[in-house]
Amino acid sequence: MSNTIARQVHLLNRPNGMPKVDDFTIVEAQLPDLKDGEVLIQNHYMSVDPYMRGRMRTDGVYAEPYKLNAPMWGGALGEIVESKDPNLKVGDKVINGGAWQDKHIAAGSTVSKFTPFDESQMSLYLGTLGMPGLTAYVGLFKFGEPKAGETVFVSAASGAVGANVCQIAKLKGCRVIGSAGSDEKAQWLLDECGVDAAINYKTCGDLTEALAAVAPDGIDVYFENVGGDHLQAALAVMNPFGRIAACGMIASYNDAEPVPGPNNLMLIVGKKVRINGFIVSDHGDMRDEFLAEMIPWIQEGKIKSRETMVTGLENATGAFLGLFSGQNFGKMVVKI
Repeated sequence: MSNTIARQVHLLNRPNGMPKVDDFTIVEAQLPDLKDGEVLIQNHYMSVDPYMRGRMRTDGVYAEPYKLNAPMWGGALGEIVESKDPNLKVGDKVINGGAWQDKHIAAGSTVSKFTPFDESQMSLYLGTLGMPGLTAYVGLFKFGEPKAGETVFVSAASGAVGANVCQIAKLKGCRVIGSAGSDEKAQWLLDECGVDAAINYKTCGDLTEALAAVAPDGIDVYFENVGGDHLQAALAVMNPFGRIAACGMIASYNDAEPVPGPNNLMLIVGKKVRINGFIVSDHGDMRDEFLAEMIPWIQEGKIKSRETMVTGLENATGAFLGLFSGQNFGKMVVKI
């Protein structure tokens, strides 16, 4: 048995409603010796994302649920500190699935070696150049299919996914409307992301009326991150043959009981609206194309990124909970 000790965040209870700090705990675990084909990874950054709430349920919403009294997982960036895989050496930087722990053992075949285009911006590979950025790219192009001159509406527009959707759609010649939860975030969308209109959904009054006012010619594409009132507003204002890329519905992730849905779903039929739900893990074949476009856009200053950086594994739980009260501005990242 090795002398390597890992700090890990474990899920203690399956939350009912909003998760609480007491649903999680940090433990220290002794790691075993490496087997052939395995690597020991020291993680430097980890991601916390809304989808992780679904994995805390018994059935798992997006994928296999987390086990109780065991380390959770998710996207992380780390460095190989010991290797028994001939294709990976000490010092290699890798994208891995071992979030929520500072060290862990993985099969070499399950990690992806990468060379950051800029060492000082390595955390972008968890955000704009990682899963959220790829989610934006896949959802917008594969399911939104925007055409130059069309109007795209994005909910949670200042978040890790939404901000990328807004900027990519603008680069492709669309008119873009973003919804966010504060005046500061709305102003950032206007000033930095270049959206044509921004709505503070917390202060705008009736969201459908607010959206109709800034989209007098209707919307053609809706990138769905929120659900609830946002979906109702989008359907009301959507043009015939509109497309909805359904990425997430964060408004309902912590509901202990089902809540009423939009009361205008019949518009899907009358307006001939197409809705596609998708999960980015099904579309890894688009990653090379995505990076080939996104990295030059970042280097040229055409794509702006905003991060909320939290330091310390012990603060990862608080960072995760902060996602549901809007404490993050852009991508929430934990520097381990």
